[in-house]
Amino acid sequence: MSSKLYIVSTPIGNLEDITLRAINILKEVDLIACEDTRTTKKLLSRYQIQKPLTSYHEHNEIEKAKELLSILQEGKSIALVTDAGTPGVSDPGFRIVKLASENGVQIFSVPGPSAAVAALSISGLPTSGFTFLGFPPRQKKRLIDYLERLKDYPETLIFYESPRRVIKTLEAAAEVFGERNASISREITKMYEETLRGKLSEIKELLESRESLKGEFTLVIEGNSQDKGEFDSDTIDDLLLYLKKEGLSLKDAVMQVATDSGVSKSKIYKKALQIWG
Repeated sequence: MSSKLYIVSTPIGNLEDITLRAINILKEVDLIACEDTRTTKKLLSRYQIQKPLTSYHEHNEIEKAKELLSILQEGKSIALVTDAGTPGVSDPGFRIVKLASENGVQIFSVPGPSAAVAALSISGLPTSGFTFLGFPPRQKKRLIDYLERLKDYPETLIFYESPRRVIKTLEAAAEVFGERNASISREITKMYEETLRGKLSEIKELLESRESLKGEFTLVIEGNSQDKGEFDSDTIDDLLLYLKKEGLSLKDAVMQVATDSGVSKSKIYKKALQIWG
């Protein structure tokens, strides 16, 4: 076990989801580096594991990585864990892995739970190709610009989001992506596990109707379908003209064309303004 760094995945909710190998590794290493020692102690207590712990989180990651490297270079073994899921996936881990690899330390993955993959597997959306994007930007303009860069991705898109920001993110996604299919999960593997599926705007309305939102959310959004490539600029103009003649309001026409074409409502709206005058 000497001079080895183990990247150990831990349960994202249900403590029974830990692997046998993970338990054995945590029992055998010299030191466990964890995001929050209080959280990790609960897991270790469940499996009667007693090992020295040291904190390794986003606020001390740069300096702590150097300290951990020194320990590894003394011939000791370290297991890196986060509060939940796989280290390095929207959690601390990148810096120590990079530093250890640059200094010849053996690094091993002990795979296990990941909220992104778990949510994707129950989303009902294509899984043959996907892009994991972590937490999106908080500021609205940056968020819109960020999503605009992703709107043509054909792969299924996966994001993490907090309960405070999830509705704003859903609103921005619907504005940029149009009425795409989506799935949103929270409390995966826990007692109050829940997954909502539908159009982006439908999921947003469901969440808005609730008094409060709890738990971290994993948002899975359908990629840009190639089947919608037939809706070029001229086709959209013709459809808007037709709907105007049929007596639809600008707002209703924009919503219908965005739904049918998969083009963002903001783009359709700009075209509609020119037609409605």
